[in-house]
Amino acid sequence: MDSAGTNPLTGQLLTDWEHVQASIADILITPIGTRVMLRDYGSRLTDLIDQPQNRITLVDYVLAIHEALDRWEPRFVVTQVLLEAATAGHLTVQIIGQYRPRAHLGDLKVADVRSIFIPIQRAA
Repeated sequence: MDSAGTNPLTGQLLTDWEHVQASIADILITPIGTRVMLRDYGSRLTDLIDQPQNRITLVDYVLAIHEALDRWEPRFVVTQVLLEAATAGHLTVQIIGQYRPRAHLGDLKVADVRSIFIPIQRAA
């Protein structure tokens, strides 16, 4: 086991890739400025969800994902981002990248390529 944490909804133990997936989701759905004692944590995705879904905004989504994960999740290096806008205010993001299970410990060896889907929607 290289890393561990808990599922924020169930309290269940998460290890390795499951823990990284939970971390990625948490980073991307947390608005910057909302985490007490860590105000820079999170991403700009929630700020973008109500913007017109045009080419410029879609590029902003990709940039926001890269910025956030490059800064906050060393165990995953983004190589590709795919966006699917189903309805206004709802977006599904597929992020493909290199999984480096021990990068948080300084070991940058890539284990393999992984993919994660993150649904993003505006608050009701």
